[in-house]
Amino acid sequence: MASNETVLTTVPRQLLVGGEWVDATGAATFEVHNPADGSVLTSVADATPADGERALAAAAAAQREWRATEPRVRGEILRSAFELLTERADDFARLMTLEMGKTLAEAKGEVAYGAEFFRWFSEEAVRIHGRYSPAPAGNTRLITMKGPVGPTLMITPWNFPLAMGTRKIGPAIAAGCTMVVKPAAETPLTMLALAGLLEEVGLPAGVLNVVTTTDSGGVCEPLIRDPRLRKLTFTGSTAVGKVLVAQASDQLLRVSMELGGNAPFLVFADADLDAAVDGAMLAKMRNIGEACTSANRFLVHESVADEFSSRLAERMGALTVGDGTEDGVDVGPLITEKARAGVHELVDDAVSGGARALVGGEVPEGPGHFYPPTVLVDVPASARVFREEIFGPVAPVSTFSDEDDALARANDTEYGLVAYVFTRDHARVLRVSEALEFGMVGINTGIVSNPAAPFGGVKHSGFGREGGFEGIEEYLETKYVGSAL
Repeated sequence: MASNETVLTTVPRQLLVGGEWVDATGAATFEVHNPADGSVLTSVADATPADGERALAAAAAAQREWRATEPRVRGEILRSAFELLTERADDFARLMTLEMGKTLAEAKGEVAYGAEFFRWFSEEAVRIHGRYSPAPAGNTRLITMKGPVGPTLMITPWNFPLAMGTRKIGPAIAAGCTMVVKPAAETPLTMLALAGLLEEVGLPAGVLNVVTTTDSGGVCEPLIRDPRLRKLTFTGSTAVGKVLVAQASDQLLRVSMELGGNAPFLVFADADLDAAVDGAMLAKMRNIGEACTSANRFLVHESVADEFSSRLAERMGALTVGDGTEDGVDVGPLITEKARAGVHELVDDAVSGGARALVGGEVPEGPGHFYPPTVLVDVPASARVFREEIFGPVAPVSTFSDEDDALARANDTEYGLVAYVFTRDHARVLRVSEALEFGMVGINTGIVSNPAAPFGGVKHSGFGREGGFEGIEEYLETKYVGSAL
């Protein structure tokens, strides 16, 4: 594996516009920091609205030729990208750890997960189907065709800087759409490296354009209101998503939104507690808890709540917190000091309302944005930690008395991304899965993300699906042709 310095020196630092790496207007740049110690990793181009316009112009200019490219060619580009990304997994993992904070082991897992979107959609590129059928009256023939939506703006978050890109870029390439990608300012390096990789495997100039910026609203809003843009896809907070949807209404853009979550983790009395605790560790501690799929509310049957909580606290307390690049570290830093302060504020609110911390709950001294794995019990229903997305390694536990109580409390949220259920009752599995108001349900597992499955939520968690057979449909339009005999 390459050293930190070697990995950083291979990453582009400019904007990618029309197949050229170029400086931002005025050569403006911004610093990228390591959340483990606050050090400056490097500086990258800080795009202006004019740079964003150049990127969209390049995407629009490339759209006609790209949509006419053979599906097999598009698929082979994605397959080559999958293979090269897999080959360079260690370097991409180290880069993500440096700019985002997750451990190397977890970053390698993200590379494997993210690369799979390229492989999956390489196979979907050649399976874009239309339909031919006689009209009911028999006098005409009905033909439907599927074609690319067109130039797409992709706004990706900092928490999964590779996978949140590949699961948007993969289906867009497969469908024949050109792109402008605006990665999060906290973690631009992984996307820049990914863009360089796609260049290497032969993605034509102008198909993928990347603009890094600290002025996300200033750069993106003019693009969203530009008639050349035909689709907007965003992963991030619900508050920002609502603003973007409103902006997109002017041009009636195709929009897909993967927004916030408030995932309940239900443990019924008949659950296998060993499996439930294992699942809780995955659902809570994946990505340091900085995931929209993270278990946010642990609702446990009153008969097993004490045992579950004590087991979970033991496992959480045994985790080692530190720099994710170091051996033996289980939990890296949160992304910013502001993020850590927000997590601790939720813990303080719960404790002031009567909750107890079985483990953790205190901000450590020293550099870096670290927060200890924390388990809270006796958490009042009014606590903010049950209403707001935690985005950190905090597990608040509350109890329920019966199935109806569990479902009512699980559904008592404006969000609807994912829910987790642990039970050995097969009839309950069906009842609960149908009753839960969430786009995804994990049964006896703490991980639901899978490139072959449709990822997405309902209610204030957004709309549209990424991955699975449904993922490519977000980038396709349907055209109907009526042909007289």
